[in-house]
Amino acid sequence: MYFFFGLFLCNEDVNDDTLITSTIYLIMSSFFRPSLDIDINLDNEDNKECHEIVNNKKGIVEKIPIYEDGESISGTITLRVRGEGKRVEHQGITISLIGGIDIRDSPTNNNTFLQLTADLFAPGDLLNTQTTHFNFKNCQKQYNSYKGINVDLNYYLKVKVNLLNKAPITKYKKIWVNLYDDVTNLKPKPIKLDIGIENCLHIEFEFGKNFYTLNDLILGRIYFLLNRLKIKKMELCLITRETTNNSTKSKVCETVPISYEIMDGSPVKGETIPIRLFLSGYNLLPSIDLGSFSVKSYLSLVIYDEDGRRYFKQAEIDMYRTRE
Repeated sequence: MYFFFGLFLCNEDVNDDTLITSTIYLIMSSFFRPSLDIDINLDNEDNKECHEIVNNKKGIVEKIPIYEDGESISGTITLRVRGEGKRVEHQGITISLIGGIDIRDSPTNNNTFLQLTADLFAPGDLLNTQTTHFNFKNCQKQYNSYKGINVDLNYYLKVKVNLLNKAPITKYKKIWVNLYDDVTNLKPKPIKLDIGIENCLHIEFEFGKNFYTLNDLILGRIYFLLNRLKIKKMELCLITRETTNNSTKSKVCETVPISYEIMDGSPVKGETIPIRLFLSGYNLLPSIDLGSFSVKSYLSLVIYDEDGRRYFKQAEIDMYRTRE
């Protein structure tokens, strides 16, 4: 009671609702603050390549260390008891490597496809700072990490301190997984498509193959067999299409990581426009198809006429991540 009274006396100009909310938060945080601090440190973390994710709301860049399939994940766990002379009685402490697919607005929500667990400490008491090493040796990782619009495929470490008659204390650390493909045995097939409007427009466009690596070069051509349109411009776009499937509905979202203007003005019959598009330097993704969700890429040729009409044709391509 004295605590509340003192706060009100010192903050007469503060909004009552704000003051009460702040006071309750301070009291709750003091009572429910974990009795243990947990740090997860990965071996050689400072020297590892990181995947960067930008939080669009806060603008904060999150750097997540990258691992490959078969690569060991090791490091140290440090446990610090809050308050001098205090102890934490626990029923065992574990660390888990977890991989899961998280689909937003889905009844099942999370589908865990990987869970490896190791014991760090047997049941007992923690009286002071304790540090221990962990190692998930040569662990297999099935899928590429992915952060999308409606679905995420995550890998993370989870340290869990089991307490007697209390909720466990947990700490998480994300990791990112990049898998590499071998495309040496793939046989490319050329893509040939037509765009046609009767007695008005007939275009052929051709690309050299139906699959590309994330750092590849797209080569092709566009040939005008007939053109009676007043074309304003033409664009070549790379579209990434994310499709999520659950028991009730499917949801499709598209992003356009590349939009490249290849022509300005109206060409004449018989004109050929070469295409040369470098993919390196863009934030592209390999193709994914896991049943619960898929990520596919499409080359789209878009024509705009002077009256604001839009004509387009799309062709699906496979995208791969290689070590080149």
